[in-house]
Amino acid sequence: MGRMAPMPADTAHAPIRSYVLRAGRMGSGQQRALAELGPRFVLPCPPQPLDLDAVFGRRAPRVLEIGFGMGDATAQVAAAQPDTDFIGIEVHPPGVGALLRQIGERGLSNLRIVQHDAVEVLARGIPPASLAGVHIWFPDPWHKKRHHKRRLIQAGFVAALLTRLAPGGYLHCATDWQPYAEQMLAVLAAEPGLVNTAPAGAGGYAPRPAWRPLTKFEQRGRQLGHGVWDLVFERRP
Repeated sequence: MGRMAPMPADTAHAPIRSYVLRAGRMGSGQQRALAELGPRFVLPCPPQPLDLDAVFGRRAPRVLEIGFGMGDATAQVAAAQPDTDFIGIEVHPPGVGALLRQIGERGLSNLRIVQHDAVEVLARGIPPASLAGVHIWFPDPWHKKRHHKRRLIQAGFVAALLTRLAPGGYLHCATDWQPYAEQMLAVLAAEPGLVNTAPAGAGGYAPRPAWRPLTKFEQRGRQLGHGVWDLVFERRP
């Protein structure tokens, strides 16, 4: 494998985390899935780029999802797209256990999990230009102004993502918090290596792709009249 492309200085050793580890109880089914399926489907954060062909036992398009929560949408997408391999990153153990349980119940072979900080996984474990897509759906909006520095979608992180996307690969973000949607749009539009796929007259936001499942959280928000904003950008060839 070639050398890793360097991470931008403001993300390579970023002391600010975009998440807070919260205590969460794991159910017996999640614990069982972690014990039985974890050794096969959970990857350690590697010190060097992963050999993804070896990890999945084939050559296929790869999509990275950052912060999959409890993994419902991740499992649905992986089941619907068996010819694509998915790597999900999540730091919270109950979510990892829940997704492993779905992997077992659905018999998914095209999904792996890394339980580690996404910035470090991106820097060390993902080969350059290896991803067909990146999903960042409903990241923590960090509502308070003093916490905005914790938001994941920042210029340096987007620049780092760009080095891992193959030419023509896509970055798909979604949020139900309009101020964060506006910040995302500004950050992504300012990255010269990305092009917005939104149709003209849509204000820069894309329609929800039919293949992105509605999460339970999103469904509740819609019932309360909350908006949802999708942003789909592609890496320039």
